[in-house]
Parts: sequence; C-alpha cells; structure tokens
Amino acid sequence: MDKIILDGMLFFAHHGVTEEEKEAGQPFEVDVDIFADLKRAAADDDLNKTVDYAVVYALVNEVMVGERFSLIETLAEEIAARVLSNQLVEKVIVRVKKLKPPIAGKINSVAVELHRGR
Repeated sequence: MDKIILDGMLFFAHHGVTEEEKEAGQPFEVDVDIFADLKRAAADDDLNKTVDYAVVYALVNEVMVGERFSLIETLAEEIAARVLSNQLVEKVIVRVKKLKPPIAGKINSVAVELHRGR
C-alpha cells in the first residue's frame, strides 16, 4: 500500500481536561499517514485520482481549531474518521501530540497514535 504523509502540522488549540487548557489553549503537533493505492494517480498524473493533501490539511485544521475535546484520543479519532471518509483511503494513522502537557516535570510531549482502516 502506498502512503501520503502529512508530518508536523502545528496548531494552537483549546483541547484538554483542565480549565486552563480549555481557556488558554496550547500548541499541538499532528501527523497523518494515509494509506491508499496511488498507482492510477501516478500513471495519469491526475490529482482527482489521489488523496489531496491540501484537503486533508484543511480538515485537520477544522477539527483542531474549530472544535474542542477533553481527550486527545477523541481528537485523534475525529481526525481519523474524517480522513477515512475519503473512499480512496484504506487506512490512516493519526498522531496527536500535546507539546506542553500539564505535567509537573520535564517532558517533551504526550501523544496518542491511532490506527484506523476500512
């Protein structure tokens, strides 16, 4: 299976369990790996036969900044469902990272990775 990768999409959003996270917001990083058969698109050099990564970015942006969730698990699940709504997508991997999680101590990030398919 072929793969389209959107790596390191950065967003400032208001997801989290604590009131501070919900009100002040925080930075997130999102990666999306899309598995699809890209042979026809490559052979015909035709955008209509592939998954348009600009469209995927726009839907991730819509979820990240247009909605609010307590859990990054729910956030990742919503992104995965929207990506899978494209009939060309066979499988998707979504990674959502909180870059400044509310944890007492030094940590680079906290992340959730979901694997979803048809």
